Amino acid sequence: MNETRSETLPEETFFEAVGGEATFRKLVHRFYQGVAQDELLRPMYPEEDLGPAEERFALFLIQYWGGPRTYSEQRGHPRLRMRHAPFAVDRAAHDAWLGHMRTALDELGLPAEAERQLWDYLTYAAASMINTAG
Repeated sequence: MNETRSETLPEETFFEAVGGEATFRKLVHRFYQGVAQDELLRPMYPEEDLGPAEERFALFLIQYWGGPRTYSEQRGHPRLRMRHAPFAVDRAAHDAWLGHMRTALDELGLPAEAERQLWDYLTYAAASMINTAG
């Protein structure tokens, strides 16, 4: 007797749907190219080389969107507001950050729904980092 079972495949994560690690690394790399030239944002990155910040941000986004949990394994809980607390993040910094992120996101050429979903998260995250009036 030959029984046919329908195998349920796991649902694809957002991370997988948009191209996995390569997509997030491309996004973050392009973002930091803009930050490196930004007079307002660059001083918020005290390391001479932006590479470590780029790596941390890429690992965070990869984990957040369903990829490997390397960020938490290396750094523990994200605690984003706490990690950004030493820096005065005002509306101008928020706008500059989102400007560079918009450029990076546009260059990915994601499907419209995926682009909207990622942008919605990024705008929410940027707003939640504001800690200074101005």
